[in-house]
Amino acid sequence: MSAKPRNGSAPSESARPGNSPSTAEQRAVSTTAGGVGSPYDFPTGQFPKVAMTKEIPAMASVAPGDKPTDTPGPGGPAGVDDDRTYSYASIPPAGTQPNGGLRRRNGDGRRGTLDLGLFILRLVVGGTFLYHGLQKLTGWFDGPGMDGTKEMMEQGGWDHPSIAAALVTAGEVGGGILLILGLATPLAAGAVLAVILDAWMFKQGMHPDFQYSQGPGAVELDTVLAGAAIAIIFTGPGRWALDRGRSWATRPGAGSLVVLVLAFAAAIFTYWYLQDGNPLTGIGPFE
Repeated sequence: MSAKPRNGSAPSESARPGNSPSTAEQRAVSTTAGGVGSPYDFPTGQFPKVAMTKEIPAMASVAPGDKPTDTPGPGGPAGVDDDRTYSYASIPPAGTQPNGGLRRRNGDGRRGTLDLGLFILRLVVGGTFLYHGLQKLTGWFDGPGMDGTKEMMEQGGWDHPSIAAALVTAGEVGGGILLILGLATPLAAGAVLAVILDAWMFKQGMHPDFQYSQGPGAVELDTVLAGAAIAIIFTGPGRWALDRGRSWATRPGAGSLVVLVLAFAAAIFTYWYLQDGNPLTGIGPFE
């Protein structure tokens, strides 16, 4: 390896009599004004232009135990400085993580039987509301029909029984059909939730004390249906639905809370306006 000149040191081999310095060395000497140093000796902290344009000799394959014959430095071509190869060093690309790393895990599209389970839940909840809505609307399944529903509302103490009958019927039929189809699912689940909350408050208000599973005002079934409707609001309909292209189908967000609040507000306002009673009489502090 040729020695690099320092201040007051002997000239390099190329600068000795009989050896003319190369153009690259002349440029390096004129730039540093003190001899040839590493590329980082430049005030700008950049590589010299000659180092960025010089071609690298091809590296030949070397068998184990053999010395390379065309590589820089000892064992290579005479007069070639081994240090010049470091200015061409590059950082190898970072290796990829196994199985794609976090991107693969976060973007995993596998959902197992989740969509099937949500479809069954929608069928049961939507079908139940549709069944009761058709009883009120058409009189099918031994239902009262619209006239019987109005009379039932009037006897139950609802003001404006025609409006009350229309609201409950529209909520059950429309919400039930949309839930089954998985169409406009947040609004459909919110509609049936408001209906069942009014039914819950009406039944609970018929008798004092908590009527969860006892007496004619038992609200056990209404509580289960309300909980199922809330679950659908927060989970979305899944991919087995007409809403499968919507963001709320598989990844509902803050909008679910908005729908939940609106459903409770609609139920409370409707009950206050059409029933005007306290459904919590006899429960805890509501004596």
